[in-house]
Amino acid sequence: MQYYSLNGHSPMVDFKEATIKGQAPDKGLYFPREIAILPKEFVKNIEEYSNEEIAYRLLQPYIGEDIEPGQLRKIVNETINFPIPLKEIEPSTFILELFHGPTLAFKDVGARFMSRCLSWFASGHDRKIIVLVATSGDTGGAVASSFYEVPNVEVVILYPSGKVSPIQEKQLTTPGKNIHALEIAGNFDDCQALVKKAFADNDLTRKLFLTSANSINVARWLPQQVYYALAWKQWPYKNEPPVVSVPSGNFGNICAGLLAHLSGIPVKRFIAACNANDVIPQYFQTGNRISKPAVPTASNAMDVADPSNFIRILELFERNLDNVKAKVCATTSSDAETAATIHEVFQQYNYTLDPHTAVAWNGLNKNRSHGEKGIVIGTAHPIKFPDFVEYNTGSKLAYPPSVQSLLSLDASSTQMKVDYPDLKEFLLAF
Repeated sequence: MQYYSLNGHSPMVDFKEATIKGQAPDKGLYFPREIAILPKEFVKNIEEYSNEEIAYRLLQPYIGEDIEPGQLRKIVNETINFPIPLKEIEPSTFILELFHGPTLAFKDVGARFMSRCLSWFASGHDRKIIVLVATSGDTGGAVASSFYEVPNVEVVILYPSGKVSPIQEKQLTTPGKNIHALEIAGNFDDCQALVKKAFADNDLTRKLFLTSANSINVARWLPQQVYYALAWKQWPYKNEPPVVSVPSGNFGNICAGLLAHLSGIPVKRFIAACNANDVIPQYFQTGNRISKPAVPTASNAMDVADPSNFIRILELFERNLDNVKAKVCATTSSDAETAATIHEVFQQYNYTLDPHTAVAWNGLNKNRSHGEKGIVIGTAHPIKFPDFVEYNTGSKLAYPPSVQSLLSLDASSTQMKVDYPDLKEFLLAF
């Protein structure tokens, strides 16, 4: 498979080069030259296949010969070696729980796949690869866990000071060794802007082997297709495809879902469920995409004002917004609505939502007709947001063992202003 830059001014590359570079030289996102269509018989009989086989068949066309089949199967098996259950909450609503991995967040799948691909590719280079990533919450922990002690790879994670949950901060600041956390005195968009400046700095990229672990990297983005195939495998109403509501911040997850759908996975339509950071919902309503600063919310991992992956969604639909709107609607939820949703779902169904999944639940209820059946994508374990969740359920959360072990660890981060020269100096010290 070949990949082209969405900015249109860089040569095509294979999966290996797209993964290592992260972003094209013209600063565009890489995009596959074609969509790999799944055989109809495979989709029809998907229940007969193991999760690992489903994931392999989805991803292999996008990797091609860059990773030999046996190694790719090993990578895939390690990527999804934890449960991904579809749970029925009430007769018309299901939740796909993506938080049973090592850091209790959906980003474990993409981060694990990418880390193993990059480790495989790094073995052929004579200098360290530096993974540079901005996080609004869950990406940092997933990347830290997945890349911890990976040979020949250093990881630098930028996160907004005071705007991630305590457990999220522990996950990205406690590993040490080859994991370096930078606490930025700003918001997520400031962090992302610093990362983009680093990749655009030709002086820096000549001296360092930089790549990204954000969902702008194809090796982070593409594996998320697997969620939707596994949801369809477990979906009990094969004659009625679901409406799927996705918590949407940087829009990588829903973009992967759309790719899986266009490849052949049945979905009636998608809901891009956003919080108060509503640039895309407003764009859908008015046709004008107006930038504005990110605002902090209870669903902090979605506090993104300028979603990087939306350009990929447009590309999937020939850069025509009306085509996108035929398959996707976009909603917003206030923190008050998020809190009310957590409370109501707990009271009615004895099920505990995290703030991000609550945004998607609310989005589904706002945008489905009577009798329509839907899937809410559950992206994080509620224990990552204990204060907000416990206040709105009135019930104490039990800490999973993986979180218990974190609490006693000492955090280590480097504080930094929103100042690119400081970041460049830090990176050049490697």
